[in-house]
Amino acid sequence: MDNQNGFLLMKDQILANLREKESVVSGERLSAHLGVSRVAIWKHIQKLQASGYDIQSTPKGYLLRSSPDTPFPWEFPQRMSRMHYVERTTSTMDIARDMARKGAPDFTVVVAGVQEKGRGRLSRVWQSPEGGLYFTMVLRPELPPILSPRVNFAASLMLAQTLEQVCNIEVRVKWPNDLMVDEKKISGMLSEMEAESDRVSFINIGIGINVNNAPPADVGYAASIRQLTGKTHSRIEILSRFLNTFEKRMASGQLDTIMTEWKQQTATIGKEVTVTTTRGTSRGRAVDVDENGALVLETGAGERRKIVYGDCFHVPSGEREG
Repeated sequence: MDNQNGFLLMKDQILANLREKESVVSGERLSAHLGVSRVAIWKHIQKLQASGYDIQSTPKGYLLRSSPDTPFPWEFPQRMSRMHYVERTTSTMDIARDMARKGAPDFTVVVAGVQEKGRGRLSRVWQSPEGGLYFTMVLRPELPPILSPRVNFAASLMLAQTLEQVCNIEVRVKWPNDLMVDEKKISGMLSEMEAESDRVSFINIGIGINVNNAPPADVGYAASIRQLTGKTHSRIEILSRFLNTFEKRMASGQLDTIMTEWKQQTATIGKEVTVTTTRGTSRGRAVDVDENGALVLETGAGERRKIVYGDCFHVPSGEREG
């Protein structure tokens, strides 16, 4: 085990002992249980305190009073070596791309407390203040590039279902992969892929979720889960549950039905929409999403066209033509 993994494992084990006891745990007991000196325990306790853990030091030992809702790697024991947390960065996509090109394993995850230059579709900025959940996954699916869009749709569907279960909200997916609650956007997704001939090298999926943050006031269509529910939610629980669910689905290899499942939870089909692409803006009725993830748009003249990639906006009923 390298030094970094040993460092993370020690944090995990100390916290596990403190959480299991729910009372004062002596330094002597921790030292004997973990096989390190009491001085080493004290140093790790200090670092945990500096990271936001309220650990009270008493003459009899240590008492964990509260933990921060920060997705540190040691909060994910089963995937700790693949988790990477940074307090502040430009974009988790930048870090993950470099890691993927250097051989990072499947389901490596980069999480940031704050992104200074978070990216959305079509070069838009994704506002990433404190309290939200911002992460990028490095994925290495055994798929030909033509089927790669299914991975994105699977991720958005698994995330929608996770948020419904954890936060008790009704989530709908909006093409191509935004998550909506009552027509308010709570999450967006961006993906990058590199492939070699007929094989995907990696797909990086970056996700931003408005959890406990306050989206900018000038973005009227966005909301956070806390604003919608009036409650603060655990980012650690959301991320852990989603990664477990999504990784299990990917490992099953069962993506053939994902588009059918996605369409059962979408709010887009049947809606009047405007879609912005690099070539301009189209408006019409969304009538389907095909097996490769393309939006089928029916224009006012009855013409049908497929749009592979773009930013989709539902048109409010009062603004619809006719």
